[in-house]
Amino acid sequence: MILPRYDRRCGWYEQLDFISDFPEVTTDIRVDVLVIGAGFVGCAAARRMAENRPDTSVMLIDAIKVGQGASGRNSGFVIDQPHKRDLESGDEQLKQKIVGLSRVALEYLETQIDRYGIDCQWSHAGKYQAAVGPRGRKHLDHYEALLKKGNETYRRLDKDEMREVFGTNFYSAAIHTPGGALMQPAALMRGLADHMPDNVQVAERTAVTSIARNKRGFEVRTEKARIQCRQLILGTNIFTAELGYMADRILPIMTFASMTAPLNNSQLKRYGGQLDWGITPADHGGTTLRMTQDKRLIVRNSYRYAHDYNTPQALIPGIAARHRDAFDQRYPQLNDVEFEYTWGGASGLSANFETYFGELEPDVFASCCDQSVGAARGTISGMMLADMACGKKTELLHDMQSVSGNPSRLPPKPLLRIGVPVRLAYERFASRSEV
Repeated sequence: MILPRYDRRCGWYEQLDFISDFPEVTTDIRVDVLVIGAGFVGCAAARRMAENRPDTSVMLIDAIKVGQGASGRNSGFVIDQPHKRDLESGDEQLKQKIVGLSRVALEYLETQIDRYGIDCQWSHAGKYQAAVGPRGRKHLDHYEALLKKGNETYRRLDKDEMREVFGTNFYSAAIHTPGGALMQPAALMRGLADHMPDNVQVAERTAVTSIARNKRGFEVRTEKARIQCRQLILGTNIFTAELGYMADRILPIMTFASMTAPLNNSQLKRYGGQLDWGITPADHGGTTLRMTQDKRLIVRNSYRYAHDYNTPQALIPGIAARHRDAFDQRYPQLNDVEFEYTWGGASGLSANFETYFGELEPDVFASCCDQSVGAARGTISGMMLADMACGKKTELLHDMQSVSGNPSRLPPKPLLRIGVPVRLAYERFASRSEV
């Protein structure tokens, strides 16, 4: 059984000033609801369950420290728009449901950030999508046409505006959509876990090794104890298969990021752009770029089939070199800026691009195959899993079910280990002008 582990490389987590500590489960315990995985899905599910049923005992556990997993490793976007595949769907009602659900998630997160004073660089900065060359501009033009069709607000930037915001002339075209937010993901995850309702217990470093059904519900074994519960909510995404569910349906793909040291005054002057923005590439194989509120630039590209769910150390130098090349192309004036961190973060894809949401079997609820849009999608999924587990039938839950599907079965793993790297290499070659 493969368990999550932390590699001490994630820049978001490593720069946290203060990290609280939740105990490991070391003695047998009984709770009403057990939520496994303290990422966006798990944190939202535990909170919502506690809000729905204040007299219910809820336990939220994670195999590592909260914020060290995939939810604390993303690029810090909370996106309200449908992802590329959903955006291209001809079903306008489906797209409006996705937007509506994502905006509920944004509001839910912001309410907690404001209430508890969570310091996570949260801002309504929106999102830029940018193109480098003809291939990227073709994708961007298509994106603009889809935004127009959906009556979504956006703004196309001219060359001077791009230079003023991004501090580089590298991009040939960009579009800004105002609805999303930016944040520091590891800080957000820690803040959410630190301020759970009174009827939620949080436990870290508590890896699940098996799940068995019995007359009283479920017996969940960890490395040191047993947890008895009536209902299970799984926010385990790529590790869901390790717990015996969704086997051969979740494709774990890892993408990599590098983060610079904070720019000093001289470097900021040479940079010449603004703080607090984020670019996603018009071509999905291109490079994501972030400038944080604390003056760090982040480059994300390069993909790997994460069959082992983790990042081999031997890959890091080569990936960092790719990031350095992408950075130097954009910012030749900043060749003295050093990368402090390089890390990988995995997301769950499916062969037919469908996300899963629902009841896997009686009293076992899960959301997985996030298709690389985990923050908003994970938050609303966790909320709605809790509603489903409580028997609440709402319009939001109906919408959540209608935008979810059934991930198709994947080929056998030996074929995946050959085919997926070949496909990723092809995509990297096709998108090389946009990286």
